[in-house]
Formats: sequence, C-alpha cells, structure tokens
Amino acid sequence: MKIPYYPGCTLNTVAKDFDTSAREAATVLGLELKELDQWNCCGASFPLTPDNVMGLTAPTKVLVNARKEGDTVTTLCSVCYNVLKRTNKAINDDRDRRNLINEFIEEEYDGSLQVIHFLEVLRDRIGFDKVKNLVKRPLKGIKTGTYYGCMLLRPFEDIGIDDPEAPVIFEDLLRSLGCEPVEFPNKIECCGAHLAMGNEDVVVRLSGNVMTSAIDSGADLIVTSCPLCQYNLEKSQKRLVQDTADYSGIPVLYFTQILGLALGQSEDMLGFEKNICDIRPLLKEKGV
Repeated sequence: MKIPYYPGCTLNTVAKDFDTSAREAATVLGLELKELDQWNCCGASFPLTPDNVMGLTAPTKVLVNARKEGDTVTTLCSVCYNVLKRTNKAINDDRDRRNLINEFIEEEYDGSLQVIHFLEVLRDRIGFDKVKNLVKRPLKGIKTGTYYGCMLLRPFEDIGIDDPEAPVIFEDLLRSLGCEPVEFPNKIECCGAHLAMGNEDVVVRLSGNVMTSAIDSGADLIVTSCPLCQYNLEKSQKRLVQDTADYSGIPVLYFTQILGLALGQSEDMLGFEKNICDIRPLLKEKGV
C-alpha cells in the first residue's frame, strides 16, 4: 500500500529522525510513504484574518501537487497537518477565496483532497491490532505521557482527528506497543509554540507545566507528534534542571521513534543519542 506523503521542512532538517523512523516503521507495516514529487513549505501557520489570501497560497500549492498523485495525503508534523487540513477546508467551503487563490497560483483546485495524519493511517488503514501483531520488542513496563499539544486537535470543529476533550488515538497506539499510557492534566495544553522565537521565559513555564504534569502522573517519558513541541520541551529541560531543585528531566520523543523501537529498529537508527534527556538508561532498566 502506498500513500502520498508530505514531509515538510522540519522533517527534512532538524527532525530527520522523525521522518526516517516513520518511513522504516511504515515499511515493516506494509506501507510506503511516497514522498510528493514536488512540495514546498506549508507556511507553518494558518492565517487568522479571512482576507489573507496570500497566506493560503503556499499550503494550497502543496495540496495541488498532492492531488495530482492521489486523493489522499498524509503528514507527520502536527503543524503541517493543521495548516494543510484547515487550508483544504477553507478552499472547499469558500468559493470566493478559492477562485482568488486558484487565479494567483494558476492552478485549479477545489479542496477535494483528503488530508490525514499518520496516526490516522495507523488507526484507520493499518489498524492497531496489526501493529500489535508485528511488535518484536514489547515495551512493557514503560509509562508514557501522550502529549497532543494544540495543533493536532485544534480548532476542534475543523480537525476532527479524535475526541477533542478526551483523545485516545495516541494511547491506543502505545498500548498496541506494550506501553502503559499515563493520563496527565496538561496533555492537550500549549507548550508555548512560536513564542520560542521571542519569549523563552513563557515557553519554559508552559513547557515545564507539561513535563511536570506528566512526571507527577507517573510518566517515564513523553511522546509527541510536533517538532516544535519536541523542541520547546527539550530545550526547556536545561533551564528547569538549573532553576528547579527537584526536577531531573524526562525523555521527550517522537511517537515514531517509540513505534520503530517496538517494531525492532536498532536504537542507533532512532536518534536517541540526540535527546537532551537520554531514554537509553530507562530502556535498560526496563529490560527492553
């Protein structure tokens, strides 16, 4: 089974482990993530003003190129997913904006593409039961905090990947790998997002709330699908260790790294050595 795949900019640069672990896991699961022949940056933000047509041209070009390769496109990055899905809905719902955008980019696109996250591919097209049957390295005894953040779920009425107030798609995947998902209060709260560019103190506070919430709830590690969340949480650890007497850190990984580990990928291929808080001592302690 092949599915058109949009990697986006970050997975081509600083988050390559997210991309490579997903591709390898997909192969084990009988799926090929077919990278789009042509793609550009999605813009990394959805315009908030209704007349900002220019802001929709970049993601629309991605959608146009994906539509040429099929009726569905998948992506891994929560931000890319959010931008592409909301742009697609705007194109589909608003004829005037659609006509302006099509005229500007000199293409004809009607919003008919289906934009799905890789988590949805695993749940709806492969099935978590099949994932479970292909696990070679069960991750028993590992308590995982599933961090959704903002962009994977919001706005609830446009995204629709799962129950907005009580999502379980992450938890169900991790259970299939043998993990023990841990509920924690801040799993759908913001990490600070783009404030990392200009207000580090706010990011450290918000990201610290997420990690402390997970630790207090018994989590051994945190998994996410957002490179920006992963960056903010990871970078904030240094400040938290310095400024908080009883804070010792927690590994923050992409869900595909945990998936790849369970499916038998070598730790050397998963990029664990790049994390500020190393997961490998935990794996050794748990006998994984």
